Amino acid sequence: MSRLGWYLAREVVNYIFATLLVLLSLFVFFDLIGELGNVGKGGYTFGAALWYVLLESPSRIYELLPVSVLIGAVFALSSMAGNSEIVVMRAAGVSVARFARWLTLIGVVFALLTVLVGEVLAPEASTAANNYRMKATKSVLAGNFKSGIWVKDGQQIVNIASMLPDLSLQGVRIVQVASDGARLERLTEAGRARYLGEGRWALQEVRETAFSRDFGGAALQVRAAQDWQSQISPDMLAVLMVKPNEMSVLALVRYVEHLDQNRQRTQRYDLALWSKIFYPLAAISMILIALPFALLQRRSGNVGVRIFFGILLGVGFNFLNRVVMHVGDLYSLPPVLITFLPSAVLFGIAGWLLWRVERS
Repeated sequence: MSRLGWYLAREVVNYIFATLLVLLSLFVFFDLIGELGNVGKGGYTFGAALWYVLLESPSRIYELLPVSVLIGAVFALSSMAGNSEIVVMRAAGVSVARFARWLTLIGVVFALLTVLVGEVLAPEASTAANNYRMKATKSVLAGNFKSGIWVKDGQQIVNIASMLPDLSLQGVRIVQVASDGARLERLTEAGRARYLGEGRWALQEVRETAFSRDFGGAALQVRAAQDWQSQISPDMLAVLMVKPNEMSVLALVRYVEHLDQNRQRTQRYDLALWSKIFYPLAAISMILIALPFALLQRRSGNVGVRIFFGILLGVGFNFLNRVVMHVGDLYSLPPVLITFLPSAVLFGIAGWLLWRVERS
């Protein structure tokens, strides 16, 4: 990259990070207001609420990065155009294609940053935030049903009432079904369960009821402790406890494989998985859309109008991204195709605008 390219990159990157900082501050402020309703529950103080919101900030950064790239790049390029810097660069022989290459490289850097935040920082920070909040409020994790969470694991159907902050389980019921699926073989109930690693759980306060083949009788055994072998892990249960789009790609891949093995519907998690794969591409398309704003702007152009349209495009992208997720899940559309659609639309708009600028 030439000296002009580095200068352009410095200006754009500075404006993008400034935009991200402003947007993040606003969202953290509103998140803190939303947490104030929980202050006073257990040991949940204002300081604890503030710390929880700060721990959740990497997830906000992940959501705001593409929009910040668009708004920051529009602001930077429009300001440079207003100072006639873009005109001077064009007069020095910098073509639209070279501008596009420079911005694409910047977009790739922010796409990689989006991957880093979304796959490493955000999941770890969210887990730490949830654990901290549960300990502060003396609460537990629970599923969407009154009876808890239901998971199918081979010939076993498992019901878990709740998960504690130390990742141990309470109120575990394991229903063992015969290989032909026609009858119930065994019902195991445990007051608590603790994960030992490598698919092994230690059950405590166990009551096991074995049913005869012809349902003519049942034998009850009571044990203080018992081992339980299962593919279910605390990480897998976390997928059920939180929204799929808040999980890492690796966690989603593992859970989709588990659902496939048990012949369960994976559409919702496939959509979340492919959405996270294509989401970083938005940073590249966003920064390319910003270029025509500057190239079409004259010295007297209104920067505020262009910032407004930049925000509008960013909001439109987030709206389209959520709509296609719901539509894809509702009509069982191909996950790869439907999740790539928002980024494809942005690339199409960027290409069309650049073509218009080149023609003019």
